[in-house]
Amino acid sequence: MPLGQRQGDRSDSRYCGVETEFDDDMPQVLALNLSGGFDFIAAPLIDPNYRPSLVKNDGSGAGALPFAGSDLVLTPSQWSSHVVGKISSWIDLDSEDEILRMDSEIALKQEISWASHLSLQACLLPSPRRSSCGNYARCVNQILQGLNNMQLWLRVPLEKSELMDDDTGDENCDRLSGGRELDTWEWWNSFRLLCEHHNQLSVAVDILSSLPSANSLGRWFGEPVKAAIIHTDSFLTNSRGYPCLSKRHQKLMAGLFNHSVQILISGKLIHNISLENSESLPANHNDNHVEGIARHPLKSYLDYIGYLYQRMDPLPEQERFEFGYRDFLQSPLQPLMDNLEAQTYETFEKDTVKYSQYQRAVYKALLDRVPDEKASTTTTVLMVVGAGRGPLVRASLQAAEETGRKLKVYAVEKNPNAVVTLHSLIKLEGWENIVTIVSSDMRFWDAPEKADILVSELLGSFGDNELSPECLDGAQRFLKPDGISIPSSYTSFIQPVTASKLYNDVKSHKDVAHFETAYVVKLHSVARLAPSKPVFTFTHPDHSTNQSNQRYKKLKFEMPSDTGSVMVHGFAGYFDATLYKDVHLGIEPTMATPNMFSWFAIFFPLRTPVCVRPGSPLEVHFWRCCGSTKVWYEWCVTSPSASPIHNPNGRSYWVGL
Repeated sequence: MPLGQRQGDRSDSRYCGVETEFDDDMPQVLALNLSGGFDFIAAPLIDPNYRPSLVKNDGSGAGALPFAGSDLVLTPSQWSSHVVGKISSWIDLDSEDEILRMDSEIALKQEISWASHLSLQACLLPSPRRSSCGNYARCVNQILQGLNNMQLWLRVPLEKSELMDDDTGDENCDRLSGGRELDTWEWWNSFRLLCEHHNQLSVAVDILSSLPSANSLGRWFGEPVKAAIIHTDSFLTNSRGYPCLSKRHQKLMAGLFNHSVQILISGKLIHNISLENSESLPANHNDNHVEGIARHPLKSYLDYIGYLYQRMDPLPEQERFEFGYRDFLQSPLQPLMDNLEAQTYETFEKDTVKYSQYQRAVYKALLDRVPDEKASTTTTVLMVVGAGRGPLVRASLQAAEETGRKLKVYAVEKNPNAVVTLHSLIKLEGWENIVTIVSSDMRFWDAPEKADILVSELLGSFGDNELSPECLDGAQRFLKPDGISIPSSYTSFIQPVTASKLYNDVKSHKDVAHFETAYVVKLHSVARLAPSKPVFTFTHPDHSTNQSNQRYKKLKFEMPSDTGSVMVHGFAGYFDATLYKDVHLGIEPTMATPNMFSWFAIFFPLRTPVCVRPGSPLEVHFWRCCGSTKVWYEWCVTSPSASPIHNPNGRSYWVGL
């Protein structure tokens, strides 16, 4: 693997290939490129001069089709591991020329059938020639219905240009619609909609010498981009004649590496590096670079791509911990209805950042509650409601020790299994005279005295989705009128996202129920399309007379003007909580607590993804609904087009009281 291995890198997908021309001698082509350091080739499987209409047919039907060589020239392992099939570039399935169109249809099916026979992992489809590609998509969709595990990569140039006139005479005009700006993302979007978001249809982006805006590029990280083809004429030349990339291209490459996108180098040698210049190559290039340049004309480009990869910062410890959870849909916990298992407690208790924040909050609350002159005579009553296996009890007692305040703690926990561990902890730490364990649901416990401070960790990924409001409403009756709740408030947020992988994973269940369920997920292959906005806020204690935990919010999102059209597959949800005064805790991206892993985001899918055009706002409605036995969310989009209201009456997803 020429791109090397970085510390903490757990991915096996950082490969670099090379695009080749047709050659009858496939073993020699493969050997030359593998010995040059490349992992695979994207090679035409068929002679580009072949046209079905030119083949003479004697009507006997005998003999093999005369469009390909033998599959025996390479081993099955070589075909599947080192070759991506490149479908003929002359194919034009939307041509006005009927003979060309029919030839294209026959050839496309023959070539993909042959590639499938060879057990190739992927085929590279030629880029659409125009914005209207209905017949091309129809033929590909037909093929997808019976395809084995092979992926089809639709080649799409990364291009988004300014407005052009219809009568420019430029061949690109056919790609425009009514004088609109050229945005090749629209080609991809039209194609995948016609193919119903098929999960074997992916993208290979062509990286050109000029790039669209950062927001326009950002859309692609939520799409199924499997390969990036970078052309040799996209490289600049450094002061000593060596190929390099612009800062913007380097940033794009880092994003592609981070999303395990395979790299393909395409084109001819432009930077003719002499051996005298070899001493100027980056120090951490492959040691055999001089030999490599002699052996393969594109080795200098490969070395530079490897250099960019190896100089990336290693994955932080938190990212390494979360790597296996990336884009994996999980059902949210229901700790009120279900008793958590030991393994779940174990995972959350390792989050030292969360408990240090709670300790800071209790520390500040104790200092405000008890002045220095009363520290030795006043005992603060602190109740941990939902004590679990005791980490908040420990954090509270450490805060008391730091402040020199006296504390009396009630540890209230409904899970009888966790209570067993609590008793053991209290005995082990010698806290019997300080901590009283209460095995009860906080909503139904009759406290023997009122609390000065109420501490809880009942927050879910969306803030209120694990029923913190309902639990704390039940517990606040034993909080003194001037008592302190930690947390004191929390707000949920949503953000529209492109999330093709998540959408296809939900779609694979083939039912409505999964589209009406909110999932906890470590978001990775997503494009965040607009800044998040607040949805529901809860404050504790809540002494209002007209107390209700039902909520409704209408939100309007404006996409950045330079992004272009986007596809919204659903909404990412986050929370931010104020524990006490200036002590915060949360996962909203712009103000997330660093190095905290107790919560992933929540994902609300849309049954039908919504395409949002430039200048068109996205209007979203969210409801938090409460019944006698459950709480649930409903959501919908009303602009630019109306979606169904998801999850009416909590028919698919709800949280049990």
